[in-house]
Amino acid sequence: MRQTRRWRALLAGERDAAALYERLAAVETGERRAILTELAAVERRHAAHWEARLRRAGATVPARSRVSARTRLLGLLAGWWSVRAVLPLVERAERHDAGRYDTDPDATAAMAAEEREHAETVAALIHDPGTDPRAQIVGRERRHRGDRSGAVRAAVFGVSDGLVSNAALVLGFAGSGAARSVILLAGVAGLLAGAFSMAAGEYVSMASQREMYERELELEALEIAENPDEERQELVLLYRAKGLEQAEAEQLADRLMADRDVALDTLAREELGLDPQALGSPWSAAGSSLLAFAVGAFVVVVPYLFAAGTAALVVAVALFAAALVGVGASIGALNGRSPVRSAARQLLVGGLAAAVTFGVGHAIGVSVA
Repeated sequence: MRQTRRWRALLAGERDAAALYERLAAVETGERRAILTELAAVERRHAAHWEARLRRAGATVPARSRVSARTRLLGLLAGWWSVRAVLPLVERAERHDAGRYDTDPDATAAMAAEEREHAETVAALIHDPGTDPRAQIVGRERRHRGDRSGAVRAAVFGVSDGLVSNAALVLGFAGSGAARSVILLAGVAGLLAGAFSMAAGEYVSMASQREMYERELELEALEIAENPDEERQELVLLYRAKGLEQAEAEQLADRLMADRDVALDTLAREELGLDPQALGSPWSAAGSSLLAFAVGAFVVVVPYLFAAGTAALVVAVALFAAALVGVGASIGALNGRSPVRSAARQLLVGGLAAAVTFGVGHAIGVSVA
């Protein structure tokens, strides 16, 4: 009985993984779509293995498993942003599960090998190096990948910040017994102040970082122009450190140094750990931060647009709690953890912050009255 339950759990996991790759393939094109489709086919083969195991044991094979919340969320995010934005999250999950069949007596050796290879395949898709040898070398270096899921994570956590901070502000005023107009004004002011503060902070931070990176690229370009032999030798040493023979390293370095733009791009990635094509946009960071914070902050303002008193307070608390659960579940799904546990944690922490400010507001309101 315990064994069949385990097989059913593995079957559900393989079906869900196949559904995820199918959804990602649906929004990709060309070779990337073909690779994702093949990954889905591999997961379906694994699912078929567990279905056969269950049938041979005389156990019932479950009907098509329901797609998990994580898979639905990643599929939506891939459609809204891009597949590249969610692949780091997929890679992390694949690496976590890479060895699950290595010691499983009921799995085949091919299944174990394929599971280990999936993470590497997804990692390659993050960079999509094609046939360019220098890009392939960079693609093997995890430190250069960066967090391509940053935009997704920033959006989710921006909503969370706006939700908790403005809810605490609004409920603090509500606890003091302030009039509806005062609470509404506080909520709108908190939304605007927080959103523009977040946007300004993100803009300045991203602009400063971009300027620093651009300066480093300028210095590297100057070194290539003034000391090409030294830069060539740096490339040779880098590739020898990666395991290439002296002759192979020199041949590759010569090919790269023949084009200064290619040499700069390679040295930026290898030596500086920078992707010259992905330095970040200050305006994009500012806009996304402003919007994400505003969306979260608006949740508790809505009831006071239409009602007042206890009715508005009850609806605001209900919306706040529902939003906390939604944000927490999303964070859990993105991290590959239990959405229920993450939702409960988010509800507890956010609810505690709002409860404290409500209590403080109530105490101040009573003392002033």
